[in-house]
Amino acid sequence: MAHSSFKPRVSLQSAFVGLMFVFMYLPILVLVVYSFNESAYSAAWEGFTWEWYEYLLSDSRIFAALRNSLTVAISAVAVSAVLGTLMAVGLARYRFPGRRLYLGISYLPLIIPDIAIAVATLVFLAAVGLSLSLWTIVAAHIVFCLAYIAIVVSTRLADLDRNLEEAALDLGATPVQAFFKVLLPQLMPGIVSGCILAFILSMDDFLIASFTAGAGATTLPMEIFSRIRTGVKPDVNALSAILISFSALLAAIAEWVRYRGELQRR
Repeated sequence: MAHSSFKPRVSLQSAFVGLMFVFMYLPILVLVVYSFNESAYSAAWEGFTWEWYEYLLSDSRIFAALRNSLTVAISAVAVSAVLGTLMAVGLARYRFPGRRLYLGISYLPLIIPDIAIAVATLVFLAAVGLSLSLWTIVAAHIVFCLAYIAIVVSTRLADLDRNLEEAALDLGATPVQAFFKVLLPQLMPGIVSGCILAFILSMDDFLIASFTAGAGATTLPMEIFSRIRTGVKPDVNALSAILISFSALLAAIAEWVRYRGELQRR
């Protein structure tokens, strides 16, 4: 009697990877599907509709919250891009007293819980007598955006050939000229990637913004939270689906920038 030599074609590793993808992305898939559900109150599928996306386009509160979130994210990232790049270059290229201590504490915002940053920022603003507004959210977001951009730029900086800067200095360039004409173009993929990462995190932040926002400074995550307290509605599903698509697009752009940077370096 011949024995069967059947062997499963799906390896254990492939099954594990597939299971992890299902675990991570199935809730997102369910969210996107229900954003097209005709029913406003039932979890049961009652038909396909674009109604909730059309409803969002006529919702002035959503656009006001989106404008506030974009103002905060763009302002915080713009300031953090300059300061984070200078911080990364300074820590990598120069030696000064207390450098190691500064290096150790500069990335603390990455590991400190958001609630601690939110409370600390609120206490500080109260101590200096600064009224809460949209710009206090910007100031609070700069704290963690700065750290994220600096660490991405530092990673890029560690892979660069320092001889190019020294060659530029030997050929008569000033340190400022060597920075802008030699170092900065090479750092640009890291700066762009760090800015995109910080922008997404700023747009996503709810906790810190809710502690530091003034009257009328409602951001998009705060608006979404205020709506789901009475139950998840299809318009919130549609808005979340749009945000996920936008974040995926930014992540793709960041990966493309990183890939182009790798090609240029080879």
